[in-house]
Amino acid sequence: MIRDMVRDFAEKHIRPVAAQLDENKEFPHENLKKMADLGLMGMNVPVKYGGSEVGAVAYSLAVTEIAKACASHAVTTAVTNMVAEVIYEFASDALKEKHIPKLCNGHYPAGAFAITEPHTGSDAANIRAMAVVDGDSFVLNGRKSLITSGEQAGVVVVWAVTDRTARKGKGISAFLVEQGTSGFVIGKAETKMGHRASSMHELVFDNCRIPRECLLGQEGDGFKIAMVELDGGRIGIASLAIGVGSAAIEYATQYVKEREAFGQKLSRFQAIQWMIADSYTELEAAQLLTLRAASLKESGQGFTKEASMAKLLATETAKEVALRSVQMLGGYGYTTEYPVERYLRDIIGTTLYEGTSEVQRIVISREILGR
Repeated sequence: MIRDMVRDFAEKHIRPVAAQLDENKEFPHENLKKMADLGLMGMNVPVKYGGSEVGAVAYSLAVTEIAKACASHAVTTAVTNMVAEVIYEFASDALKEKHIPKLCNGHYPAGAFAITEPHTGSDAANIRAMAVVDGDSFVLNGRKSLITSGEQAGVVVVWAVTDRTARKGKGISAFLVEQGTSGFVIGKAETKMGHRASSMHELVFDNCRIPRECLLGQEGDGFKIAMVELDGGRIGIASLAIGVGSAAIEYATQYVKEREAFGQKLSRFQAIQWMIADSYTELEAAQLLTLRAASLKESGQGFTKEASMAKLLATETAKEVALRSVQMLGGYGYTTEYPVERYLRDIIGTTLYEGTSEVQRIVISREILGR
């Protein structure tokens, strides 16, 4: 029922405006508020905080349906859900009551997850932003880069070093920082290949004073918190990739059923038929693996390896499917008149978000080898 509801909404409200929003690099405020009203911004947090509490499987299916219509809507949805979850899992009751309802009901247009810095992305334990205790506050200094929804986020989860004497990864803490806090500055906007209706900004923290109660978990828990949340985030990005890849091959399949060459429909050629067969088969397998990871999460079991496997397979498969879809349209696939070029641009980002494909292979091998 949730999948069908989201599919219907996406077809009516998202797909018709997706190309224009992409071209204009316009953040979809109106649609995101409607999606919040449908309960899509807090799908894994309790009803008592304004969430819909439907579970990770329904969340995965919903993100896939949103992404079929527009990857930018989907990535904003995925990150906002991540932020709601991390607050629910690690924040004080007061912070939960203050921020989660605003994320869930759309009062905050989005949430943001700020860990990447100009000099480090995959090596999250090597961040340099510092937070120093000063009375009943932490004073935060540093820069974060490539932060999805950084400009629109009502609240941002920020990671910083709080103990520079600790060994790598052990002296990092996580904080909630509200938009408008003194010393919190929105930096330059990034110009991206895809997901262009989703904003991405540099965030600057210049003697930004944060109340001590905005600390998530215990001081020094930050790296552990990040790794826990990235596991769930990978399910979201895998689901997103499956949606975009499905949209690409579905469009290309319809195109070759109508287009003729050498006296027959393109769909009559074996080369095209095999592209279609491979694409649908591989996407189906990727979705099953993604739903398995979501099911493990929903049942409270460990899912680190499965989430990384799903993210790796889904994003790389969807990238290949999008390339085939462009090829199936020939020269028209390379033009902006047809949506498959946008699908290809959008899918590239999924191989980078929440850890690159290479990082997923590191995670998977470490889980298997027990390191």
